[in-house]
Amino acid sequence: MIKDELATLTQFYTLIIDFFVNYSFQVIGAIIILIIGLIVARWIGKLTLRLCLRNHVDVTLSNFISSTIKLLLVAMVAIICLGKFGISVAPFIAAIGAISLSIGLALQGVFSNYGAGFTIILTRPFVVGNTIRCNDVCGVVEEIRLAYTQLSTEDGEIITIPNKHIVGEVLVNSFENTIVEASIGISYSASPDKAIELISEQLNANATIVQNPAPQVGIAGFGDSSVNIAYRYWVPTKQQFELQFQINGAIYKAFRNAGIEIPFPQREVTLKTPPSEQEPKLL
Repeated sequence: MIKDELATLTQFYTLIIDFFVNYSFQVIGAIIILIIGLIVARWIGKLTLRLCLRNHVDVTLSNFISSTIKLLLVAMVAIICLGKFGISVAPFIAAIGAISLSIGLALQGVFSNYGAGFTIILTRPFVVGNTIRCNDVCGVVEEIRLAYTQLSTEDGEIITIPNKHIVGEVLVNSFENTIVEASIGISYSASPDKAIELISEQLNANATIVQNPAPQVGIAGFGDSSVNIAYRYWVPTKQQFELQFQINGAIYKAFRNAGIEIPFPQREVTLKTPPSEQEPKLL
């Protein structure tokens, strides 16, 4: 048994010696090529990133381009190193193609998000800091990634939208601000001009309200019990509800101080009494 083990060790040792004697230069060359290739790939990746940023390319797109170029260079170096050992890379390429096809079918939704994110970065329908509304979701854009876009709301909520649900949908971009639309009814005996003047004063008195474009106030319609005065104004998205509540309270107080009546719905109901039946005569 000991002789067999020694023979096996001797054979293994001989095999290693023969391998290094025959392939030592290939191994050393492959290692050197691998090290140099990794250094060059990293350097070219960083150079590409600097060039993209210098030309004001979007940060996300710049990182994507840099990482892609670096990965392609590393793959080329790996193929060259395998060739140094006399290993054919054709089966590996075929296997990688088959695996990629399977993964692509399995991750179809994920890749569609990346494709949509790439489209967003190239076309730039919105940027960080814009206010967008898409699929009944509204918020300020905080971050744009290849797979998803993150929005924030006035309540501090973070909304994550997969990019495939943005591209191809109706997208409303109001940039940094959001429009607020509201209306209030006054009685027919009150002066619409006075009501419009009071509302305009409250809108102009608030320094946070955007004045370009200017707020709009006017008669929107005529109801059963009131003349409806509508007003529209722009506010920073992160303060939408806060400012809306302030303006509504200020308008209500101004109307009360000026004696402008805000009517409530009224209806007239007429009751008709049926004629009483004739009493029967007594015999």
